[in-house]
Amino acid sequence: MEFTHEHDALYNTTRKFVEDEINPNIPQWEADGIWPAHEILKRMGQLGLLGINKPEADGGLGLDYSYELRFAEALGNCSSGSIPMAVGVVTDMATPALARFGSAELRREYLAPVIAGEQCCSIAVSEAGAGSDVASIKTTARVDGDDYVINGSKMWITNGTQSDWACLLANTSDGKPHQNKSLIIVPLDAKGVQRETKLDKLGMRASDTAMIFLDDVRVPRRNLVGQEGMGFTYQMMQFQEERLFGAASMIEALDHIISETIEYARGRKAFDQSVLDNQYVHFRLAELQTEVECLRAMVYRTTELYVGGKAGMEEVAKLASMCKLKAGRVAREVTDGCLQFWGGQGFMWESEVARSFRDSRLVSIGGGADEIMLGIICKLMGTLPRKKKTTETTGDRSRATEAA
Repeated sequence: MEFTHEHDALYNTTRKFVEDEINPNIPQWEADGIWPAHEILKRMGQLGLLGINKPEADGGLGLDYSYELRFAEALGNCSSGSIPMAVGVVTDMATPALARFGSAELRREYLAPVIAGEQCCSIAVSEAGAGSDVASIKTTARVDGDDYVINGSKMWITNGTQSDWACLLANTSDGKPHQNKSLIIVPLDAKGVQRETKLDKLGMRASDTAMIFLDDVRVPRRNLVGQEGMGFTYQMMQFQEERLFGAASMIEALDHIISETIEYARGRKAFDQSVLDNQYVHFRLAELQTEVECLRAMVYRTTELYVGGKAGMEEVAKLASMCKLKAGRVAREVTDGCLQFWGGQGFMWESEVARSFRDSRLVSIGGGADEIMLGIICKLMGTLPRKKKTTETTGDRSRATEAA
C-alpha cells in the first residue's frame, strides 16, 4: 500500500476527531452503557467521514476502499473498541449492499441521511438461534399488497436502541435457504417494532446492543434492497467489507496497548529492576509487536488486491476471512499478554488494558466466528472434506460456505 497525501489527511482528520471528541467521553459512555450516536455521527458526517467509499450521488466521497482502510485504522485510536465497532456498523456493515444494489429512491431516503450524519443505522441479521449460521434465520417477510409484513426477532443488534433503521435479512419465500432471503430496510420506529431490550455485555460496553422483536411490522415493498431472493448473496458480500474494516480497526488499537504496556512495565519495579528489563517481558512484547505487523501487512495486501481488482472475489473472500481470523487471534494474544505485565492493575475494571481485553474478545465471535472463517478458508483452499449430499440441506450448507 502506498498512501497519498489525501489518505494521510483523512487519517489525521479522523484521529484528531477521536482524540478530541471521543476519547475524553469514553469513561462516561462506558458507565452509561451507550454512546450518543446521533450527536457523534452528525459531527462525523459534517467532516465527510461516513461516506468515504460511497457514491457521490448519495453525498459520499466516491473514493476507493483504501481510504476506508485509513479511516478504520484511525478509529483504532479510540480508547474503547465499542466506538469503532458502532461506527463501522454504519459505514461498512449496514450500508454496502444498499449503496450497491438499492434503488435511487431507496438510497435517497436512507443512505444519503446516514452519510450526512442525520441518521443512525444497524445491520439486523443474527438471531438467537442463528448467529454464524446465517442460513438458519427464522424471521419472515410475507407479501401483502404493496407491503412486506415482517415477523421474528433479531439478536445482538449494535446501535439497536438508537438506530433510525435496520438493514434486515428475512425469509421472503419457502425456497432453498440460500435463495429465499432478502435484505429489507426496516424503519425502527415502525408499528410492531420493540427494541427496548438493551443487552448487558462482557465488553464493548460503550455501545448499545439490542434484541429486536418484530410483530406484524409493515414495510413498503420498495424498501427491498436489490432483488428478492438475493439477500443471502448480498449479505455475504457485505461481510467482506465488515471483516476488512474490523481487522483494520484493530491494528493501531493493539499498537497502542503494546506501547502503553512498555511504558508501564518500564516504570514498574520488581526485585530491584523494572519489569521491562526482564528478558521474557521485552522478548514477549517484541513477539506481540511482530504479530501486529503481520496483521497490518495482511490487511494492506488484501485491501490492495480488493481495490486494484488484481484477484477474483474468491481470493479476496479468502484473504478477508484470514484477516478476520488473524485479527481476532492476535487481539486475544496481545491483550492477554499485555494484561499479565500490568499485574494487579491490569485486573482492575477501569484500566485501559482490561477494557481492551474485554472488548477484543468479540473479534473472534462477531461477524462470523473463527470456526466459520476457518471453514471458508479451507473451502477456498480446496481442503474442506466433501460431505455426502444425502439431503438437500447438506448441499445447501456446502453452497453457503462457498458463498461466504
